[in-house]
Amino acid sequence: AFRDMQEVPAELDALAEKPKSKSDTKSEASSSSEKPPKAESKESTSSTDKKGKGKAARDAQGQKRGVTGIKDLVLVGLVGIKDPVRQGVPEAVKECQQAGIMVRMLTGDNVLTAQSIARECGILTEGGVALEGPKFREMSEAEMDEVLPKLQVLARMTPSDKYLLVHRLRELGEVVAVTGDGVNDAPQLKEADVGFAMGSGTEVAKDASDIVLMDDNFASLVKAVMWGRNVYNSIRKFIQFQLTVNIVAVIVAFAGPVSEGLSPLTPVPPLWVNLHVGTSPSPPPATRALHQALANRMP
Repeated sequence: AFRDMQEVPAELDALAEKPKSKSDTKSEASSSSEKPPKAESKESTSSTDKKGKGKAARDAQGQKRGVTGIKDLVLVGLVGIKDPVRQGVPEAVKECQQAGIMVRMLTGDNVLTAQSIARECGILTEGGVALEGPKFREMSEAEMDEVLPKLQVLARMTPSDKYLLVHRLRELGEVVAVTGDGVNDAPQLKEADVGFAMGSGTEVAKDASDIVLMDDNFASLVKAVMWGRNVYNSIRKFIQFQLTVNIVAVIVAFAGPVSEGLSPLTPVPPLWVNLHVGTSPSPPPATRALHQALANRMP
């Protein structure tokens, strides 16, 4: 079609540049002197006809090319690219929820993409709320407090939105853990009660965090939670054991002089008891292995 558009002006230029013979000059002079309007009419009619024919030829050629192109195309198939969820993440999210930990996803992606990934991971549940960063930051504190218990996905967020969420949750008395790997995550990691940085993240994020996940796996976070609960549980058992022994010793040492006038415990037996109590019975509670009951217990 482009070639045809070029050919028509080229033909007109060739006609215009064609040398005129004497007879043509005389004829043109006589016709112009006698009937100039008719000569102009013929010339314009000829030019219009050529343009009309050229346009019709271009239209026909364009239609022919379009039909031929559609007939020559063959649909081989459709290809889609997807970044799959890491293996074990849905199970880890479920374990966190069973342990009383609410998992929220904060991302800069589109809200539809975020909702799809969150549903696949089990983060976005029925009744959960997904918001965008611009709408979240415009909320008042009362509106924010109302939506926070159901907020599970925050899309198109900025680092300031993430910090605002963490800060507000802590003001409401929640214990907050944050994961991050970039420089812009450092304020949120520092603000949270527990900051988890990724092993492949920046040094700034690692310095601002409390724990570094060397394998960048969310499932390792669940193990860290279970180890933390195990240590806390062991400390409680040890304190309970020590208090029981020492309270009994104090009662015996106090009740003897009051009732009999003499203490049944001399300085040596209490020291002997403390020596055995501090060595033999204490290590088992402190070295107890992880068990599934820790994951199912509410914080």
